[in-house]
Amino acid sequence: MRILFLTYHGFDAASGITKKMQAQIKGLRQNGNEVYVCTYDMEPNGDRCRYVDGKVIQNYGQGVLAAIRQRYGYQCIYNYCIENNIRMVYVRHFMNASYELVKLFKKLKKADVKSVMEIPTYPYDQEFRGFPLVLRTKLHIDQLFRHQLAKQMEGIITFSDEESIFGQRTIRVSNGVDMDGIPIHQPVSFEDELHLIGVAEVHVWHGYDRLIRGLGEYYRNEHCRKQVFFHIVGAVWPNEMNGTNMIPGFKPIIEEYKISDKVIFHGALFGKELDEIFNKCQFAVGSLGRHRSGIVSIKTLKNREYACRGIPFIYSECDSDFEDKPYIIKAPADESPIEISKILSFMNDFQMSPQQIRKSIENLTWKKQMAKVIDSI
Repeated sequence: MRILFLTYHGFDAASGITKKMQAQIKGLRQNGNEVYVCTYDMEPNGDRCRYVDGKVIQNYGQGVLAAIRQRYGYQCIYNYCIENNIRMVYVRHFMNASYELVKLFKKLKKADVKSVMEIPTYPYDQEFRGFPLVLRTKLHIDQLFRHQLAKQMEGIITFSDEESIFGQRTIRVSNGVDMDGIPIHQPVSFEDELHLIGVAEVHVWHGYDRLIRGLGEYYRNEHCRKQVFFHIVGAVWPNEMNGTNMIPGFKPIIEEYKISDKVIFHGALFGKELDEIFNKCQFAVGSLGRHRSGIVSIKTLKNREYACRGIPFIYSECDSDFEDKPYIIKAPADESPIEISKILSFMNDFQMSPQQIRKSIENLTWKKQMAKVIDSI
């Protein structure tokens, strides 16, 4: 089958989202499909363009008017699908439902081109709390049209346990992994020091402030026997670092507990540099604040990437693929500090090898998850 994989932005080699989409595309191809990739980006001269496999299919020009035109000029996508006998469109929702997008997918449906829409995180409205007015306005537009957009789909792809989203049936899959692209963990021995790692483009729902505060409480105890460090890998925006009236900031907590030497910010890393940091650490930190976005159940990509590497980890949401696994710790889904002593006790008794952890998720490859999507339609 000929499939158009549609995203409303470009690719970035350092982005985890980009790596995920490329792995999904690979998974679709591994199931015997011809996959063409439609992106939106800017040329070096400032022209805003829509591409398929790197070839321009629409040049919107430059400036503010071009930025507006690209949000309404979707005819080029329809033309490409018809001219190239595309039978299915896999679209990654960007919280950008609009009248023009409803028109596009209605036309595709009439032309017997099936469409499915992936919603990476659901629900997502609460993620906009405290955002600038322009972004909240975009959300309001999305709220006006997302039910109509969902009607044009064969199904909504979700990593949650929801059976229906925006009035449309769901195709429930897990976030997958590309085992070829993730090396096995080679940790240092756990003796006098415990090194924790959290990898994310950090947002409030990652809840790393809970881990940092837990680390501070641990060091307040004069009888703490092991040195514990928290390595944060990824961009940390000013709101997360300094805090606002809605979210706690990392810096005030670090200063309150005087643990600046225990929390290490590495910035965005990938490739060999990321692998080296992982191999210095023995335990990983998943999301600890999904409840802040109103999310109870989700199958995050990060949990799967940690398991694929073979490193034990902690998280607080419900993730049905890992709830019974012996290499995870479940944190309460609330605002309490994470108890470092529990992680230390867990690691004192932990015996599984990285290879054993990795083997437990062989059913979570992107090839198998994308097969569920194809089979469902």
